[in-house]
Amino acid sequence: MKTQQYYKIYKPYGYLSQFINHQNKRRNKKLLSALYDLPETIMAVGRLDEKSEGLLLLTTDGKFSNHITSSKIEKEYHVMVDGIITPEVIEELKNGLEISVSGKPYITKPCKAEILDDSSHIFERFVRDEKHGVTSWLSITLTEGKFRQVRKMTAKVGLPTLRLVRVRIGDYKLDCMTPAEILSINY
Repeated sequence: MKTQQYYKIYKPYGYLSQFINHQNKRRNKKLLSALYDLPETIMAVGRLDEKSEGLLLLTTDGKFSNHITSSKIEKEYHVMVDGIITPEVIEELKNGLEISVSGKPYITKPCKAEILDDSSHIFERFVRDEKHGVTSWLSITLTEGKFRQVRKMTAKVGLPTLRLVRVRIGDYKLDCMTPAEILSINY
């Protein structure tokens, strides 16, 4: 019997969450295969878009992938936004709001949201100078994952996302990993 493999990586900004490019329009995009020499049977569990970074799980186990992408598993994101987050904004995010998914209105499920004092010391990638306006950080924890959902949610409350870092998937955490780092995990 073949042994399944499980990894957690810190997907860097600017990479697609895939190993093989099947689309002509994305021919010049950076793929995870440029960073890691892994078996052909490896798959990303879920996705992070090109401009997002952070925790991504990889596996050769389809059952594990299905379990992790189920709506029962929390995904936590630290989000730098353009502007100041207020308690009212946090309540709007927590209660769910209407965004567009595949061109149709969609009400997000209630989620966890809180203001973070400052995550910039944790994630040191430069985003912009302070002269371009005030930024602040929040944590959003979802049990769903619609296309660019976090970005759409923060835009809806008037605070565009400048930086998005997934820090947790269920019990798996980014911890002190650095961009492009990979670690074997147990399941």
